[in-house]
Amino acid sequence: MLLPYFRHGETEAGCDEAGRGCIADPVFASAVILPEGFSHPELNDSKQLGPKTREKLRRIIEKEAIAFAVASVDAAEIDSTNILKASIKAMHKALEKLGIRPDFIIVDGNRFYPYRDIPYECVIKGDARFASVAAASILAKTYRDSYMKEAAMKYPGYGWEKNFGYPTAGHRKAVAELGYTPLHRKTFRILPEPVLFPE
Repeated sequence: MLLPYFRHGETEAGCDEAGRGCIADPVFASAVILPEGFSHPELNDSKQLGPKTREKLRRIIEKEAIAFAVASVDAAEIDSTNILKASIKAMHKALEKLGIRPDFIIVDGNRFYPYRDIPYECVIKGDARFASVAAASILAKTYRDSYMKEAAMKYPGYGWEKNFGYPTAGHRKAVAELGYTPLHRKTFRILPEPVLFPE
């Protein structure tokens, strides 16, 4: 059973990201404020759920949340900074879009940069412990998956509609055969050794 809050009696926003380990395009992040007493028997870390369950829960979260927001940072900015900074920036962008200022922020993971002057707590595997963080993980994952399915139609052959930009063997094979796209993260180790592609 997921915990309903970290600090009782405060408006808490759960934050999580999706796509940090991918080799193509954005990292997405979400911030979610759930109403007091919200629970759902299937709510969990998005990685533990199937696609249909995630989509069902996405609709429930969007309907029931006091506030939610999703934001992203693209591959170009990931390459110009690094994935940690980009992930945290995406979380900050999501918090900015909430429309409600939370009293406290729960962040999945162990790294975060202060957002305004709002206190926060980083929690390892927070998406499997706190309802708001699990909800954020589901929104970040489902929004990113939808984005990558659309990107797959623009750049066919890389299997993004199935691998969603993760470094599967098939994805790497496609890069070796077809070359990089503008959506690939060039600073990531995509292939075992440098490969020159024609312009």
